[in-house]
Amino acid sequence: MTELRVEEVSLSVTVGGAGMVPVLRDISFIVNRGERIAIIGPSGAGKTSLLRLLNRLNEPTRGALYLEERNYRQIPVIELRRQVMLVQQETRLLGMSVKEAIAYPLKLRGLKQEEIELRLRKWLEKLQIPEKWLSRKELQLSAGERQLVAIARALILEPRILLLDEPTAAVDTKRALQLVQLLISLADIPTAILMVNHQLELIREFSTRVLHLQNGQLVQDVPACQLDWQQLHESIVQAETREAEEWS
Repeated sequence: MTELRVEEVSLSVTVGGAGMVPVLRDISFIVNRGERIAIIGPSGAGKTSLLRLLNRLNEPTRGALYLEERNYRQIPVIELRRQVMLVQQETRLLGMSVKEAIAYPLKLRGLKQEEIELRLRKWLEKLQIPEKWLSRKELQLSAGERQLVAIARALILEPRILLLDEPTAAVDTKRALQLVQLLISLADIPTAILMVNHQLELIREFSTRVLHLQNGQLVQDVPACQLDWQQLHESIVQAETREAEEWS
């Protein structure tokens, strides 16, 4: 079932005295229920800008987006962000304990405490968050633990789509792999997950499909099982080398 449809979307932003600079150009793809999609490409390709567009932190300069065939512009922003949730690299608990932070979105929606507790237990179990974390505050958690709590805080609302921006960037390889394996273990939920990540070994483990961006354009949209990973790696390295040479 199609959850999200992106049609010929372009995005330009104002950069200093340079006027409007294109960031994304004529991007089109669909997101189906339960997919695990990796968004990859060299630095500056537009990966994070695309996530921000899908969460409506940016508005397209041209083109349209549809959530279950409803035009984004016809959906109130708060309603949209409950269904298309973005977890950014830097996460904060805003002075709350882990338990309070994860449950907070449900309290905002006015759920009864009994239902909050049931939903909380469900996601603590699914994401293997130990009981001893629940009373901890932000400074008592590692970067990887904070990221997992932020993902739990998003998933407890059971959104249609979860957007992750480099969730493994601040953790070591072992913890990064553990996080990816946890996300894979959620294959039974209908939420589609789109993840920006530059670590191809993790992407290969995680994804059922890959969106490859270069210079703001979608150059590949293929099932992960059909991808030539060596060629992909070489393509990204070459693009980053060209970018570095242009800057120098």
